[in-house]
Amino acid sequence: MTKIIVTNDDGVQAPGILALVTALRKIGEVQVIGPALNQSASGHKKTLFQDIPVSEVLLADGSHAMSVGGSPADGIALAALGMVDWPPTVVVSGINRGPNMGQDVTYSGTVTAALEAAIQGVPAVAVSLAATTASHVEEYEEAARIAVAVTQKVIEKGLPPQTILNLNVPMLAPVKGLRLTRQGVRIYQDELEVKGNIYRIVGPEPGGQFEEEGTDVWAVHNGYASVTPLHLDLTAHRFFANLAAWDITI
Repeated sequence: MTKIIVTNDDGVQAPGILALVTALRKIGEVQVIGPALNQSASGHKKTLFQDIPVSEVLLADGSHAMSVGGSPADGIALAALGMVDWPPTVVVSGINRGPNMGQDVTYSGTVTAALEAAIQGVPAVAVSLAATTASHVEEYEEAARIAVAVTQKVIEKGLPPQTILNLNVPMLAPVKGLRLTRQGVRIYQDELEVKGNIYRIVGPEPGGQFEEEGTDVWAVHNGYASVTPLHLDLTAHRFFANLAAWDITI
């Protein structure tokens, strides 16, 4: 039996996770472990030596889910440590409300939940919809359909160690197709809002270098779903020889 754990960072009651769960039930037994609250942009936070409350909740369709009072990565770490029967066949994280492309992957709780699964030795897929205003399950159905196709291939073929697939889908039905991509460059336009001693990071949605064909930002901007393999090895291999030539002495 194919066993799938589904998580996200928008919260266990978000419409994106319900759309994903509904679609994935066609190919396996699905267990939902999601954060109790929205954990967007939480990054790869792992809670150590602190209490993490866990409770059982019902999703909008009446199915059961586990609600974790921590980060998306916490939910996967707890599962791997014995909270549930482990390992699953695959972990799928999403569907995120808003894209996770380029440098977004370092901030994304959606992506880092998948990376936590990879650390724990399980193949994983992160899924995001490039629409920050999507609030209904129906708006995520095309992304869910594509997520099932990608997940099915991961189940059949497997993934290399420490590797995940990062899937981004434009708000378009049907999409033009699926493109294999590399990480592009996001352009952030953050602004600082100050009220007394309260500081907030605000600003418009990030842009990107949309003209660079072959990147995730190019693909989504042009109506294609984008799938990018990500690896936990962050070594800047191309810079390695240059760094060696610095001949740093201590």
